[in-house]
Amino acid sequence: MAVDFEAVLARFTAAVEAGDGEALASLFTPDGVYEDRFYGAKTGRDAIAEMLEHEFWGHARGFRWRMFEPVCDGTLGYARYLFSYSSTLAGVEGRTVVFDGFSQFRFDPARDDALIVRYREQFNTGMAMAQLDFSPTRIAKHLARIAEQLRIDSGF
Repeated sequence: MAVDFEAVLARFTAAVEAGDGEALASLFTPDGVYEDRFYGAKTGRDAIAEMLEHEFWGHARGFRWRMFEPVCDGTLGYARYLFSYSSTLAGVEGRTVVFDGFSQFRFDPARDDALIVRYREQFNTGMAMAQLDFSPTRIAKHLARIAEQLRIDSGF
């Protein structure tokens, strides 16, 4: 089955913007993985729904997610994006955070349902944290953790 990637993107972003964990999770295979730069990798539909409803929506409101320049070969899909939200974190309630990034969607071409096997993204988490006035020490610690994981994952 061919992947209607633009339709997947529309459903994906609509689910996040609505805080509908079940709708987001339904786009993934039962053992699919959503790899978030803030909250880490979540495996399985229950974990993905929980992440959206309790972590994303537990810390923010008013999500807007716009995908641009989508490309997909049936196995891998990529899109550039702009993402924003309004913080509900204590001390920075109502603060708008905006950042850009890239999304990667992996599909299994052997499946006939066009479900997402793995979602990954790349964006500058430090920029997002700076907009919330996180301390330089906290931002540096967070970025060091990401850098260390990248070294481990890459084998460098």
